[in-house]
Amino acid sequence: MSRAHKYDVIVVGAGGAGLMAARYAAQNPKVSVAVISKLYPTRSHTGAAQGGVGAALGNVSEDYPEWHAFDTIKGGDYLTDQDVAEMFAYDVIESVIELEHMGLPFSRTPEGKIAQRKFGGHTREFGKSAVERACYAADRTGHMILQTLYQQSIKDNVTFFNEFHVLDILLIGGECRGVIAYELATGEIHTFQAKSTIVASGGNGRMFKITSNAHALTGDLQSVVYRRGIPIEDPEFYQFHPTGLYKIGVLLTEGARGEGGILRNKDGERFMERYAPTIKDLAPRDMVSRSMYLEIREGRGAGPDSDYILLDLTHIDAHIIEERLPDITEFARIYLGVDPIKEPVPIQPTAHYAMGGIPTTIDTEVIMDGQNTIIPGLYAAGEVACASLHGANRLGTNSLGDLIVFGRRAGRFASKYAESAEFADIPKDAQDFTKNLLDKALNGSGTEKVATIRKELQASMMDNASVFRTEEFLTKQIKIVKELQNRYKQIGVEDKGKQYNTELMEAIELGFLIDNAEQLVYAAENRKESRGAHSHENHKERDDANWLKHTLVYKEEKGVRIDYKPVTLGKYEPKPRVY
Repeated sequence: MSRAHKYDVIVVGAGGAGLMAARYAAQNPKVSVAVISKLYPTRSHTGAAQGGVGAALGNVSEDYPEWHAFDTIKGGDYLTDQDVAEMFAYDVIESVIELEHMGLPFSRTPEGKIAQRKFGGHTREFGKSAVERACYAADRTGHMILQTLYQQSIKDNVTFFNEFHVLDILLIGGECRGVIAYELATGEIHTFQAKSTIVASGGNGRMFKITSNAHALTGDLQSVVYRRGIPIEDPEFYQFHPTGLYKIGVLLTEGARGEGGILRNKDGERFMERYAPTIKDLAPRDMVSRSMYLEIREGRGAGPDSDYILLDLTHIDAHIIEERLPDITEFARIYLGVDPIKEPVPIQPTAHYAMGGIPTTIDTEVIMDGQNTIIPGLYAAGEVACASLHGANRLGTNSLGDLIVFGRRAGRFASKYAESAEFADIPKDAQDFTKNLLDKALNGSGTEKVATIRKELQASMMDNASVFRTEEFLTKQIKIVKELQNRYKQIGVEDKGKQYNTELMEAIELGFLIDNAEQLVYAAENRKESRGAHSHENHKERDDANWLKHTLVYKEEKGVRIDYKPVTLGKYEPKPRVY
């Protein structure tokens, strides 16, 4: 296989956003499209998404895109760019219907329409009561999206480079000309030249100890662009999903509460009635996670150590649980030995989703500053990107909506750009940065172990920068991250082989994770307020006068620099959150 490749459009990542982007780029007969993925595409993490994709179809009860946009903005604690939310609420309807036409096997109503159920934060008439908006395929919605889009991409003759790790991006003369990747099977370095590059590489939850994220989610491209001078937007906002399996973090979909599941403390009390009296257990995720944490902190947690909450499904008809929630029922039985039909399931908040990421325009073009200066030829979509649809806290089901809406937009805009662009020259030393990166890991001193540093990073991030934050904890975590960065320079790998050197790749991924942790803790320490998923004990109120703005975190020679970008406001004025 040649180690130099040329494609009009390169997509990095083969999850929902990447496959959607590839599929829509491939609709343009004038461009060639390739996808580079460190996993086989159907192993991508989109497959783990359970609950559904929110779209105001109105199949079960009256619903409108305006209500969806409002819930998205309110759920994002008004840090959401309102033009993005309004575009999204309309586009997602069209995207869901397109998926149905591609053959995605949605669950159905008795009339044969796409079935919809309630979900956290989804309301009718601008917050009056819950509404059925989540379109679902049992509790395997992400899996079905992934399979459907991969089939379509194969049909559209998209070329796939599987088990290739992208380790650098070619930014030359202020524009993107492709990427550099490491082939796991051979240990060779490949140059991928492109007119348009779409980054759709997913999240970074593996910087936390308890997470719903797969082992592959190490924030690779978020680190790669960060090292190349592109800022990361709003990394302080990290969502902790309320219902992760106790001690494991495997996700139990919010659809369980949409079907009527109830959160209870050790006394059997439905405690969400105290925190969100109107929509109770279906309040937004940040609110539910903090409420659970407070119950545990105040001694009302369940179990011998009073450190978890109970998800009670026992009052729901067993047939409904087995039919609509088959996967999570199996997870509880396998991992905890608990049968949800007969007994409550032990749960705790789990690191789930990054609201921030690589900053983009509404059209997925990557920008390099607060003035929206576009980097020609570079696009981003999905969890790795930040258009800012999600603001300070993502609304449930908007992750799958994000993938299909912005993946589609990225594919269309990137292929349109590539159609009129020319291939630019690639310098002869384009691979030097990657070669040096690999050499340092392969031939390092080895006085520090990758597994040890990773374990310390994950545990300390969980302790100091998760659901609740304080000045003391965040300052402490900044110091820890700096120490781990210095210790990381002393790592080495024992396996010097070329073929399938997974030890080497884990070492490289650890460097990426530390970069992601750095972005988060510096931004969190800097933001002197509480908003959405960023709950700061020393600054408990939302401060719209001083902090209604996006954070931009830059990596520079002297250290981390923080700048800002204005929030795009609209007709929905920031108001206190009442549920």
